[in-house]
Amino acid sequence: MIDRRYFLSSSAAAFAGQRAQGANDRVVVGLIGCGGRGRYVANFMREAPGTEFAATADVYLPNAEKARQWAGPSATAYQDFRRLLERKDIDAVLIATPDHWHGGATVLACEAGKDVYVEKPLAHNVREGRAMVDAARRHNRIVQAGMQHRSAPHFKEVQRIVQSGQLGRVHFVRVWNYVNMAPLGIGRVPDAPAPEGLDWDYYLGPAPAVPFNSKRFLSTFRWFRDYSGGYITDFGTHRFDTVHQVMGATAPKTVSAAGGRFYIQDAGDIPDTLQVTYEYPNFILSYESSFLTGHGIGGRTPGMRYYGMKGEWDRPNGQAYYGTNGTIICDRIGYEIFPDAKPEGKAVERMQRNTTDATKLHAARFIDAVRSRERPEADVEAGHRSTTVPLLGNIAYDTGRKLQWDAAKEEITGDADATRRLGRDARSGWNWAKA
Repeated sequence: MIDRRYFLSSSAAAFAGQRAQGANDRVVVGLIGCGGRGRYVANFMREAPGTEFAATADVYLPNAEKARQWAGPSATAYQDFRRLLERKDIDAVLIATPDHWHGGATVLACEAGKDVYVEKPLAHNVREGRAMVDAARRHNRIVQAGMQHRSAPHFKEVQRIVQSGQLGRVHFVRVWNYVNMAPLGIGRVPDAPAPEGLDWDYYLGPAPAVPFNSKRFLSTFRWFRDYSGGYITDFGTHRFDTVHQVMGATAPKTVSAAGGRFYIQDAGDIPDTLQVTYEYPNFILSYESSFLTGHGIGGRTPGMRYYGMKGEWDRPNGQAYYGTNGTIICDRIGYEIFPDAKPEGKAVERMQRNTTDATKLHAARFIDAVRSRERPEADVEAGHRSTTVPLLGNIAYDTGRKLQWDAAKEEITGDADATRRLGRDARSGWNWAKA
C-alpha cells in the first residue's frame, strides 16, 4: 500500500541532502521496472559518459536481481521502488514498469527530488498524465518521455520537408500498426498462484484486484485495459508524437472510432481491429491497427529496410504525409518521398533514406538534460499531449461517440460520461494522485 505521508516525509529528507549536478559529475541512476525494455534502455543509458546504475527495483524480485547483476557488485536490488527513491545518492530514475505504474512512480520520484526518464506511453490515463506534468513542474525536475522518435535525425528531416512546403499542402496523415496474430492472439491460460518472488498485489497497484494470470504479467500485460491501452497506446503513441512534431500540432479537436474483436478470442480485451479518425485544426489523421494481418500499406523499394518487416512485401508500421506535390512515408528507421503524378507546384524528387533506431541517442540526451537542467525535446508535457491522443481514441471506441476535445481544459465537451473516463478510480490504498 502507498503510505503517502510516510513517503513524503522520507523523500523530503532525501531531497534536502541530494547533491547538485555539475557538468562533470557522475549521474547515478536507479532502474524501476527491470524487464526486457528496462534493461535494454538502461544499457544504452549507462554508455553515456559519467553514468552509473546504483540500484534496481521490480515487484518481481528475480528481474530486479538480474538487473542488479548487470549493474555491478555495488548495486542494490529492491522489490519496493520507494526504498530506491529514499536514497539520496541517486540523481535520476529510469521507469520502465507496466503503463499503469508510470504515473505513480514518476510523481513519487519527482517528490523525492529525482529526475525521470519514463517509458511511453506516458500514463495509463489522461488525468494521471497531467498529474505527472504538474509534479515535474512543481518540483523542478527533468522528466523525459521515452519517445525516441524525438531524437531521430531523419524525423527532423521529415519535419523540415513538410513544414518547408516542399510536399505542398498536407491535410491528410495516416498512422498504422499491423501484426498477424490470427487465430490465437496471446492465447489463454488458467489463473494460478503468483510465482515466487512476485508481489502481485503491488503489481496490480491502482488496478482492480484479480487473481494472478500470467497473461496479465510481463510482455502481454498490454492486452489488458487495466494496465495499458493496447497497440494504440503502445506503438501508436510514438507515431502520434511524431505527427505532432512534423505537423506542428498539439491536440485534436474531435475524435471518433470504430472497431471490435472480430476474430481473435484470446485472454485480452483490446480490439483486434481499430480505426480512429482525429480532426486537427488543419488536417485529418487516420489511425489503423489490426491483429489480423501484418501487411500494413504494402509496397517496398528494393534495398530499403522497414521497421518490423517480416514478409517479402509488408510494411507493418509507419506514417504517411500526403501533400499536393508528393507524399512522405516514414517509419522508425527511414523514409521515402514519392512525387505526385499531378503536382500542384514543383514536383518533389523521388528519394529514400535508411537509418537506425534512436533509443541510444535518446537515452544519452536524457543524461545531458540532467546535467544542463534544460528541458528535453521529449519533455513530459509533449509526452502527455501525445499520449492523450491514443487515450482519447480508446474512449471514443468505448463510448461509440464522436468526442469534442477541449485541450485547454482537458475535458470532453458536453459528455460527462466520456470526461469521467479521462481518469479512473484507483483501488483503495493505491491512489498516489491524492494526499
